[in-house]
Amino acid sequence: MDRQILHVDCNKFYASVECCLNPELRDKPVVVGGNEASRHGIVLTKNEIAARYDIGTGETLWSARQKCPDLVVVPPHFPTYTRFSGMVREILRGYTPLVEPFGLDEAWLDVTGCRRDPVEIAHEIRRRVKEELGITVSVGVSFNKSFAKLGSDYKKPDAVTVFSRENYRDLVWPLPAGDLLFVGRSTRKKLAERFIFTIGDVARADPALLQALLGKWGPALHAVANGRDSQPVIPSEQAAAVQSVSNGMTTPRDLTDDRDVQRVLMVLSESVGRRLREQHMTGRTIELHLRDNQLVTRSHRVTLDHYVQSTNDIAGAAFALFKDSYRWQRPLRSVTVGVTSLEPDTIPCQLDMTDSAGREKREQLDRAVDGLRQRFGDKCIRRAILLEDPDLTGDSLYETHTVHPTGFSGKTDEIGGKE
Repeated sequence: MDRQILHVDCNKFYASVECCLNPELRDKPVVVGGNEASRHGIVLTKNEIAARYDIGTGETLWSARQKCPDLVVVPPHFPTYTRFSGMVREILRGYTPLVEPFGLDEAWLDVTGCRRDPVEIAHEIRRRVKEELGITVSVGVSFNKSFAKLGSDYKKPDAVTVFSRENYRDLVWPLPAGDLLFVGRSTRKKLAERFIFTIGDVARADPALLQALLGKWGPALHAVANGRDSQPVIPSEQAAAVQSVSNGMTTPRDLTDDRDVQRVLMVLSESVGRRLREQHMTGRTIELHLRDNQLVTRSHRVTLDHYVQSTNDIAGAAFALFKDSYRWQRPLRSVTVGVTSLEPDTIPCQLDMTDSAGREKREQLDRAVDGLRQRFGDKCIRRAILLEDPDLTGDSLYETHTVHPTGFSGKTDEIGGKE
């Protein structure tokens, strides 16, 4: 028996929540946008009215206003979106415990074995979310996760689309290859160079050719295009262990010297370290991604001879890596710090005669600071270095950071995160 998979996608989620909570916005073109003063002035999402002006996600707010002078720009309220996301998932869990979130606004459900028709369930979910929460969802129904995801994108807003074994060649195969989950810009370009433009082209291509183009993902992509996707729906509590923890930021101004970078690395390391400690994880590989003011990105990594979890240890290792690898060819626009090669923090560690005691004290201090911030807010206690330039380091990345789950391939890069 075929599986019965649903994919639920909240339409224009952030903007829909804002319009739901503020009825005065419902008949106006609205976008949720970042802080222009902090150089985050891009469109995060737009409502259906703003979409009529051909405003795109990721577009600058300046450009969006040129298209629509009456545009209303609303700042993001991530705690509110998280609350609405949780309420949507509560509705979904009323139908099956097999609910796999994908970001804040999407989720797969496996309703195989339910006595009710999956299309009937999809329409009921659509109606309930609209009536109970005041936002709309689109639902895809299919026999695997990939096609269910395509279905929720196929018809919007407030719609249900069914891709079955009988109709998927007629409906799915004419779609662009880039509509497949985990096919990003680079993969689309490689496929197009071989005149592979649609999902049907992928399905009919020689798997050996796809493997030569894309490596191990080539045959996997061929299987997905032909409806052979057996990936299970995995509830969040059963998700695979975290493989890395990272944070990045586009800075309010260009970074021009080592002290600027040191401040930003401390902000990032505070968030990374706190999340590691919450997950009871520790890691020994530090990754650093730098983007200059010409948007050229450089990536560097170093594997330490010991595991780190402390904020100061992460920041210190990241700054040492920066000093070894960057020569100030240009000012920097954004920085990302990550820790990989993770293990549980209960893993036995080889002690040394130099800094083992100091490292243990730093980790104890961090946990004490984490507890204070949990009770009284992130700004109740701050490192002195972060007070030197509040415009650069004033925001708490931990408070605004939202972790989006990896895709069911287990990756978040190309082919591991649809652009």
